[in-house]
Amino acid sequence: MDRMALIKEVGEEILTEDELKEILKKKEIVAYDGFEPSGVDIHIAQGLLRAININKMIKAGCTFKMLIADWHAWANNKLSGNLEHIQKVGKYLIEVWKACDMDLSHVDFVWASDLVKEEGYWEKVMQVSRHSTIKRIVRTAQIMGRKESESLQASQILYPCMQAADIFHLKADITQLGMDQRKVNVLARELGPKLGYWKPIVVSHHMLLGLGQPPKGLKGADRAIEMKMSKSKPDTAIFMSDSADEISRKIKKAYCPEGVVEDNPILEYCKYIIFEKIKSFDIKRPAKFGGDVSFTSYGDLEKAFADKKIHPMDVKEAVSGYLNGLLEPVRKKLNSGTAKKLAEEIKHFTVTR
Repeated sequence: MDRMALIKEVGEEILTEDELKEILKKKEIVAYDGFEPSGVDIHIAQGLLRAININKMIKAGCTFKMLIADWHAWANNKLSGNLEHIQKVGKYLIEVWKACDMDLSHVDFVWASDLVKEEGYWEKVMQVSRHSTIKRIVRTAQIMGRKESESLQASQILYPCMQAADIFHLKADITQLGMDQRKVNVLARELGPKLGYWKPIVVSHHMLLGLGQPPKGLKGADRAIEMKMSKSKPDTAIFMSDSADEISRKIKKAYCPEGVVEDNPILEYCKYIIFEKIKSFDIKRPAKFGGDVSFTSYGDLEKAFADKKIHPMDVKEAVSGYLNGLLEPVRKKLNSGTAKKLAEEIKHFTVTR
C-alpha cells in the first residue's frame, strides 16, 4: 500500500488502479518515460519535477527505461530537423537530471536511434500502424505539441505509431508520461492485447502550470496543454539556468489572485516541488501584517491562502526564495565539466516549433 501511495502521488490519473495493484506483486517492474530533445532551455517541469516523480516511482519498486526520443524529435522537425543537434540536447538533458539528483542507479537511458536498429522494432511499428486509422493517429497529435487541425508531415504521422511501439519493445509494464501523452497511451492499451502483447498501465503525471493567466474558452486536454509550462513561452516558465533576479521578476508578475486556489501556478510550485524538498514553508512578514508564519504541509498553506490570511505577494516572495535555493546547487553543477561544454554548444542551435 505504501508503494501504491507513492505512485498515486505521481499519477494524476492511473489506468487502472486495480491493474497497478496486480503489477506491484511482481518482483521486477519496468516503467517507461520518454522525452523529445526539442529546445535548448530546460524548465523546472522537465528538470526538478521529472526527477522528483521518477525518484518516487523508483522508491515504489520500478526500474526506468528512459527513452531519449531523438528520432521522434527528428520526425517532428524539432531543432530544424538537425539530428546531431537533437542528440546533443538529449545529452545535456541527462546532465540536468544528474544535477537534479535523479536516482540514475535505477534508470537505463535508451536512445531511439539505437532502438530503431534492433530486431523486431519496425515490425511492432508496422503492427501498430496496420491496426490504426489515419484519423485515429491524427487525433493523437497533441503528444507532439500539435493540433489535429494542423497539416502534418508524413513523418509526424509515423511518430505516434513509433511511440506506441516503444512501450512494447521496451517491455514496459507502466508508462509514466504527462497528461498530454494520454491519447497515445490509451491507443497502446487498446492495441496491446490485439497484437499479442499486454495492456500497459498508464500513470499520467500532472503537467506543471506556466505563470500566465489561464486561457478562456478552452476545455479538457487542450486547456491543460495551453496552460502547461512551456519553453515556447519563456516569460511564463522558470528555467533551470534562470538567475535569482530572473526568477524573482517572473514570479512577481505571475498569475496569483488573492484567495484563488484553482489554476494558481504559485501554489502549484509549492505543492509539486517546494514541499517535496522542505519540511517547513516560512513566510516573512512585518508585524503589522501578521508577522512571520510557517507551514509544515501544503494543505495548511492552501487553506490559509484560500481564506485570504496570506497575501499573494508574501507567497510569491517566499516561492522565489525557495526556488532559487533549489536551483542554485543545480546551476553550479551545470556550470562545469561536460554539462558546461554541452550548454555552450546547444545555446546557438536554432529552435523550431
